[in-house]
Amino acid sequence: MKTMKSNQLFVSLLALFVLVNSQLTLAGDDPNKAKKAAPKATELKVDASKSTVNWKGKKVTGEHVGTVKVSKGVLSVEGNKLVGGSFDMDMKSIVNTDLTDASYNAKLIGHLKSDDFFSVEKNPVSTLKITKVEPIAGAKAGEPNYNITGDLTIKGITNPITFPATVKITGNQADATAQFAVDRTKYDIKYGSKNFFEGLGDKAIYDEFQVELSLVAGK
Repeated sequence: MKTMKSNQLFVSLLALFVLVNSQLTLAGDDPNKAKKAAPKATELKVDASKSTVNWKGKKVTGEHVGTVKVSKGVLSVEGNKLVGGSFDMDMKSIVNTDLTDASYNAKLIGHLKSDDFFSVEKNPVSTLKITKVEPIAGAKAGEPNYNITGDLTIKGITNPITFPATVKITGNQADATAQFAVDRTKYDIKYGSKNFFEGLGDKAIYDEFQVELSLVAGK
């Protein structure tokens, strides 16, 4: 008698388990079901012809400005949010735009391409790879709406950098602009730095140079 009752209890419990498990499955709550994969980010190709990198270097007696071409890159987005990306700069394309004397202009660019500065023959590409993207809460239209952290590589040396950026994503197009300072001495560019050489006087060159970035990317 006890054995029969035990069997009936076991059958009842088994039937209850099957019923509950079936209801969970129908409701889409199967505890054994693998979690759905996160949506894959869309990579928008940077349009090098529409993207620009402007630079400004200062010294005690003045400053010089110019450009470097973007060679390639991508911006990764999910919906209307930036989630990552990277881009390359062609250091061989560096030019100066403020010196009108052709001889002096060529001399400056030759010096910037030399081992004293960017060592372009050995390191023709500089890269910025985004490692972290933080939206800025309450950002107004037209103002920086992200804090970007990335790895900046110059002369084969990589250092982290963080800066605010303004990003607008519309459909399959993204526009990103940013301004930030780079400490050149972190990339073994120490020529003319008063922190490494004494007695430079008015020939001293400031350690930081400014970068103004504008990227346009799309499908």
